[in-house]
Amino acid sequence: MKQKTTKTSKIIVGLDEAGRGPVLGPLVMAALAVKEENIKKLEWMGVKDSKQLSAEVREELFERIREVVEDFRIEMIEPDAIDLSVDGGNSNLNWLEADTSARMISELDPDTIIVDCPSPNIAAYKNYFASRLSKAVREKAQLIVEHKADVNYIVASAASVVAKVIRDRHIEHLKKEIEIDFGSGYMSDPKTQEFLKKHYKTHPHLFRKSWQSYKNVEVNAMQKRLGEF
Repeated sequence: MKQKTTKTSKIIVGLDEAGRGPVLGPLVMAALAVKEENIKKLEWMGVKDSKQLSAEVREELFERIREVVEDFRIEMIEPDAIDLSVDGGNSNLNWLEADTSARMISELDPDTIIVDCPSPNIAAYKNYFASRLSKAVREKAQLIVEHKADVNYIVASAASVVAKVIRDRHIEHLKKEIEIDFGSGYMSDPKTQEFLKKHYKTHPHLFRKSWQSYKNVEVNAMQKRLGEF
């Protein structure tokens, strides 16, 4: 009599980030491992790319997503680490993301990997990312690297929600810590613009000093001082 073999579930890992562009605060990366048969649950919840959802809906989904995922990895990359990568000469923000996300994903032992590509050159990014995966995962897993993966694949959408909620919560914590409302951290925000001008020296650890917006404020301040002579 033949023994029944237990069919193991395929693990799909979606990865996305929040806070790539702001002058202030960390870059948060989230990798979520979901069983293939549980992806439908994310659809029923109404999970979408975080940019398509209100803050209130993201918070609500965050708690529900946690109940569906099998495993996850979160990485918070602080401004000084971003600066080291951007201004260090041996790397850039894309490679920093690839190195970090490949390490996170290798720990989750996926069958399929879905990554929202931050680089305009998908082929080059995919090759580099694959080279940074563990040998076992690289040989086993199907790798999908695309632009708008966070829109087109619901596991990556869920990762975008988790990353966004964690970054937003951290930003609110920083505001309470320094007792100043500096806005979103993006230069499109007037509160952030004002905070950068007034506090780039008093709260330097909050800023990405490799960003041009930060450098411009430093240069303008220097020019004003030189004007005093």
